Amino acid sequence: MVAEKDVAELTEAEARDELARLSRAIAAANDAYHRLDAPEISDAAYDALKRRNQALEARFPALKRPDSPSDQVGAAVAEGFGKIRHEVRMLSLENAFEDGEVADFDERVKRYLGLARAVAYTAEPKIDGLSLSLRYENGRLVQAATRGDGETGENVTENARTIADIPHNLTDAPAVLEVRGEVYMSHADFAALNARQAEAGDKSFANPRNAAAGSLRQLDATITRARPLRFFAYSWGAVSEPLSDTQMGAIERLRALGFQTNPLTALCAGPDEMLAHYRAIEARRATLGYDIDGVVYKVNELALQARLGFRSSTPRWAIAHKFPAELAWTRLLAIDIQVGRTGAISPVARLQPVTVGGVVVSNATLHNEDYIAGRDSSGNPIRDGKDIRIGDWVQVYRAGDVIPKIADVDLSQRPAGAAPYVFAHVCPECGSDAVREEGDSVRRCTGGLICPAQAVERLKHFVSRGAFDIEGLGAKQIELFFADPTLPIREPADIFTLQARDAQGLTRLKNRDGFGEKSVTNLWAAIDAKRSIPLARLIFALGLRHVGEVAAQDLARHYQSWQALVAAVDLARPAALAHRAGDEAVEEERAAAALAGRRARIKELRDAAIAACAVPPASAAAWSELITADGIGPVLALSLSDALANPEERASIDRLVAHLTILPPEARATESPVAGKTVVFTGSLEKMTRAEAKARAESLGAKVSGSVSAKTDLVVAGPGAGSKAKDAEKFGVPMIDEDAWLALIGDA
Repeated sequence: MVAEKDVAELTEAEARDELARLSRAIAAANDAYHRLDAPEISDAAYDALKRRNQALEARFPALKRPDSPSDQVGAAVAEGFGKIRHEVRMLSLENAFEDGEVADFDERVKRYLGLARAVAYTAEPKIDGLSLSLRYENGRLVQAATRGDGETGENVTENARTIADIPHNLTDAPAVLEVRGEVYMSHADFAALNARQAEAGDKSFANPRNAAAGSLRQLDATITRARPLRFFAYSWGAVSEPLSDTQMGAIERLRALGFQTNPLTALCAGPDEMLAHYRAIEARRATLGYDIDGVVYKVNELALQARLGFRSSTPRWAIAHKFPAELAWTRLLAIDIQVGRTGAISPVARLQPVTVGGVVVSNATLHNEDYIAGRDSSGNPIRDGKDIRIGDWVQVYRAGDVIPKIADVDLSQRPAGAAPYVFAHVCPECGSDAVREEGDSVRRCTGGLICPAQAVERLKHFVSRGAFDIEGLGAKQIELFFADPTLPIREPADIFTLQARDAQGLTRLKNRDGFGEKSVTNLWAAIDAKRSIPLARLIFALGLRHVGEVAAQDLARHYQSWQALVAAVDLARPAALAHRAGDEAVEEERAAAALAGRRARIKELRDAAIAACAVPPASAAAWSELITADGIGPVLALSLSDALANPEERASIDRLVAHLTILPPEARATESPVAGKTVVFTGSLEKMTRAEAKARAESLGAKVSGSVSAKTDLVVAGPGAGSKAKDAEKFGVPMIDEDAWLALIGDA
């Protein structure tokens, strides 16, 4: 692994920027892996991003982003498939990489449950394939769905019926049984498939996982039938009656019903046996005949699993112990530059193709100019300060996907005359200046909407699933329309004038390749259907930096209308500029001296800079409301303010809004008596652990806080309640005991 600046050494500003970078990188990786079946970074690189994000959130909890990758699962459903909403969410797993993390997992489980006794676990190989959920009703297979984003998957029922390992009918099964497992392809079948592909002149697959995923997600089930897919069952979702009272018993029941289950699944008494089984599976990895990338441990007692419950995106009762990454050496042939939706200039290494762990790879991420130069964003050396040059002999690593990461450079094999790489200071797409802002690790094109790369990527985002989701107008069609000189789409508003412009043209859309009369009629209907759009979708669709789906929902719920949001942001603009001036003053001081012992000076500088801007009281109040709204902070608020203050950006947004009816957000659920309330637990709870109480409250829509303030709605106090009970009295917050709490939520 490449050394990075330790999380403990990062300043708050550096951590905020790093979390933003990680959020973008992980979201892109999720989309490429889960939706497109075309991964762009290795498993190891992805895991490293997730671990660094989690470490940053643990150290700076107040900086956790509304669109935090910790709360995300998978990616949106791909175009072309029907949608199936999972009755029980399909979540991802927390990862462990070191032996000590397995022992920590066991300790966390016992601490959460308040148990002193040992806990038993199952241990099974983690199959590197595509997750699939099979629903049986009265013993008959009625639907099959991919994981998708965890809540909604793709309907692949007809394709799943073609897999020999999947029974169509079950005997003596529960009336409702949702079986979950992994679709995969054996090494032998993968080699034979690629041989047939080559013989037919078709493109070969990169690895068995991609081949399996691509085969299952064919729109034509006859193609899936011709592919050698297999299926291991390892879990379940909705069931009308329990399969067993243990994980191992449930797996044995699935096997008895006719499903293939992994024969290497074992029952372990604790961490020592779990690690021993991990070593045994790792030793057999190369001989199994199919790809695995680790071992999954699960609490065996299902009653304990139920008590442990779930976090936002992972179960507390399971963890995946990943295998180390694999390494290889190859030649760096070139460095290409790509421009993203927010103008980020991203370098990509083009490699001499090399096989790493059985997969041929030819590309690698290079992150940014500091990474190429052999330093981190603060100037500290990485790779012992060795820079990366075209022609270098480089070490790459991966753990199951296509695009790896460069881990090292062999200077002894550097070609004579190899020059240091000079990073572009102008955008290769539009020629605008590429600027690196203070505290940002990425250089960005300043061209904005005049940059074709940014414009087309923003349009793709605008029509994506989480945004306007216009049927028949996907990424491919956006590229075609963007380049079309006679009927162009260059900004979002152009989509809603497309039909009128087409009616005036001499060459009509229905006469072009790919568009017939029916497809054009359907496109017009799909566009018209999105002229009414929920406020949160509109905000997210604009593609503003730092504004993800969750942040868009938070803004929509707080301001309720587009007009109110815009008015508030406009009013807050002077205060936003003052805030930035204060930050710039602080950054100058940081550059001049170490932070130790200078907190008072930093506050003095910020206050002085803000005061010098003479911010009107109304603007200060609007800014304060904006940055303290649920899920919104200064970074996101500044991004929103900058976008709406940019004349070209604002004009483009105004042209779009003129075509829309913007719908207010739906009211929050109110079924629970504590939904929307802020609750604080203090003292010793006797009928559940503190962690269980917090999880239960959050599942009912409450927000659990660690401190009491005037905004607190309820304090639940057990024996030993101290300062928080006094704070409740001070602020006049109602206080109840544990029994009253259980009665309130219906758990008495």
